[in-house]
Amino acid sequence: MRRSADELAKMRRAGRVVAEIHEATRAAIRPGVTTARLNEVAAEVLERRGARSNFLGYHGFPAVICTSPNDMIVHGIPGETVLAEGDIISVDCGAIVEGYHGDAAYTVGVGTIDAASARLIEVTERSLWAGIAQMVPGHRLYEVGRAVQEVAEAAGYSVVREYVGHAIGTAMHEDPQVPNYWPGTPGPMLKTGMVFAIEPMVNIGGAATYELEDGWSVVTADGSRSAHFEHTVAVTDDGPEVLTRL
Repeated sequence: MRRSADELAKMRRAGRVVAEIHEATRAAIRPGVTTARLNEVAAEVLERRGARSNFLGYHGFPAVICTSPNDMIVHGIPGETVLAEGDIISVDCGAIVEGYHGDAAYTVGVGTIDAASARLIEVTERSLWAGIAQMVPGHRLYEVGRAVQEVAEAAGYSVVREYVGHAIGTAMHEDPQVPNYWPGTPGPMLKTGMVFAIEPMVNIGGAATYELEDGWSVVTADGSRSAHFEHTVAVTDDGPEVLTRL
């Protein structure tokens, strides 16, 4: 679906709230902090900005952010987990403003992290930007995943396939989906006004995943570390516009 100028303006406002949650939670991440505290920080931003969470209550999800440390790929539930020196953690969150959604994620180290974890984070973020660079009118949607896959696999990593990006607008998850790999066909043509959440999930080890008994948290099957980055991005005549950064 192609969004009007008025719709894009609302999505920019939602995206700004998401970016502010990222800024506030990043500042709070340090050894000894619980993931529940990060959720409180995010909720404070939403309340201050008069925005609603699109995570809280989504299919019963109990928090306003997902917090996924180390080998957890996505959908971690904030709680009593205490962050420790050397951990990595991904924070995924969203916001609704006037009925329009923003959605974005980042991964960061806790204190000082090892070189392997730092490289994973750097490559995963670079794969996100490689995918975003494909989002210009006339390109095909699945070229995004091809670009993500090329960056990740060139570094010796694997790309998660069960969980993908998506169109976004008046719902958080809209069709079509955006694979983080080349599915064998080029997909729909990108047109001005389309908006997608691009979100590579990259593992140091194999691509296989495993869902924990809580019904939400997804971890790597081999226990290797995983990183996750995401932005909500609009296709414009001037190139991709990232809506979820300050």
